[in-house]
Amino acid sequence: MCIPNCHEGALQIIDNKARLISDLFCDGLGACLGHCPEDAITIEEREAEPYDERKVMDTIISQGENTIIAHISHLKDHGETGYYNEAMAYLKEKGIIINTKPKMETIHKHHEGGCPGSLAMNFNEEKNQTPVNNNIVEVPSQLKQWPVQLHLLNPSASYFKNADVLLAADCVAFAVGNFHNDFMKDKSLAIACPKLDSNKESYIEKITAMIDDAQINTLTVAMMEVPCCGGLLQIAKAAAANAKRKVPIKTVIVSIRGQVLAEEWV
Repeated sequence: MCIPNCHEGALQIIDNKARLISDLFCDGLGACLGHCPEDAITIEEREAEPYDERKVMDTIISQGENTIIAHISHLKDHGETGYYNEAMAYLKEKGIIINTKPKMETIHKHHEGGCPGSLAMNFNEEKNQTPVNNNIVEVPSQLKQWPVQLHLLNPSASYFKNADVLLAADCVAFAVGNFHNDFMKDKSLAIACPKLDSNKESYIEKITAMIDDAQINTLTVAMMEVPCCGGLLQIAKAAAANAKRKVPIKTVIVSIRGQVLAEEWV
C-alpha cells in the first residue's frame, strides 16, 4: 500500500520486505506517508551529508544480493551513470560478483507496475529533423529529461549537473508556438505553477540544491505576463538567496499571445 505512492521509486518489495533502495531517490516530500497503514513509515528531518555512493554501498551490501541489484538497476534506469560506475567499481574492489541480468529485468518490470510516469530518464537521442512525407517535416523535441514537474524532480539528477536550467510556468509552453527551439534547446527543464501548486517551500529547497549541489550554470525563469506568474521569480530569488553559490538568473516575460515582452538578467 505504501510503495505505489512513492513517485521516485525509492521503495521496493524485496525478499518479502519493503525496503528503501537509496536516499538518492527519496526527496523527503512524504507522499507515501498518508497511504501507509499503522504508521508503517515515518519521516524525520535531519542534517544530511552530500550523497556518497560508496557509503550507500557499505549499507546496501549487508542487505543481500537482491537489494544490491535493485539499487544498481535504479541507478541505470535513472541515468545516474557516474554513481552506477562508482557502485560497480566498489563491488569489484570488494570482490563481490552478482548475477545482474535476469534479476534486473524482473525488478525493472516491477517498477513499471508502480509509477512509470515519474521514472527519471536522461534523453540522449539525436534530435535531427525527420521527414514525414514530401510536404511535412516533423520538428524534434528539445526535451532532455523526464520528469519535468518540479515536485517530481531530483535536483541531484545527472541532467542538472553543470546545466543551464529553464524554470518555466506551466502556461508558457502553450502560449509560445516555438517553445522547444526558442526556450528549451540545450537546457534542462523544470515546470511549476506559482499560483496553483502546493508546498512551494519545497520548490525553494530544490532550486537551492540545484544551485549548490548540482552547480547549475544559469537559471532562466520563463513566466506569463499575468500577475500571478510573478511568484515563480520570487521562488527563484528566494532559492538564490539561500544558496551558497551565486548563479545568473534571467527572466523572460511572455504575453498571452506568445510574444516575448521582456527579457533581462536580474
